[in-house]
Amino acid sequence: MLGRTRAAVAFTLVDRSEPAAIANIPHRDEFRSQAAFILTTRNSKLSKHAGQRAYPGGRVDPGETAQQAALRELEEEVGLQLDAARVLGRLDDYATRSGYVITPFVLWGGSGVRLTPNTDEVEKIHRIPLDELLRDDAPILEDIAESEHPVLKMPLGDRWFAAPSAAIAYQFREVALLGKTTRVAHFEQPRFAWR
Repeated sequence: MLGRTRAAVAFTLVDRSEPAAIANIPHRDEFRSQAAFILTTRNSKLSKHAGQRAYPGGRVDPGETAQQAALRELEEEVGLQLDAARVLGRLDDYATRSGYVITPFVLWGGSGVRLTPNTDEVEKIHRIPLDELLRDDAPILEDIAESEHPVLKMPLGDRWFAAPSAAIAYQFREVALLGKTTRVAHFEQPRFAWR
């Protein structure tokens, strides 16, 4: 993965609604009904990946680890300050067509979490119920002429979001919710994400 920029994202689990009753990390089965993950819509005026669905995250700065970058970006983008004790695990690195290697960290954000978007980077913050990852129509795989691998998308309401964010969500679903050992690095991104 030479020549690619290191980046990290925070796949953050929080209670499903703003004030809620989850005091500690819930048992795996309770995740499905009580927890959500944070997904953002990037500011439409950004020079790269404008308007796309993404997790809080960004470039790993000199002198910091990928985990430190994910925690820093989470605070910068949505105003949620967490420490390393809230890291539950890490998913597989994902190399993007736009020149990044993304390291995703799974974090427990807790209950009663108030999120505030940094409007320079984030247009909207979404709390997506974990049940959404378990839909019968997930994942959506779409063949494209430019790649031997299918584009991976995950349904979201009556729309969808695509890899790399969808690949991270799909791997979380497979590993954390279903107990499988699914890999996702081979899944393709849609053409609009290649820039």
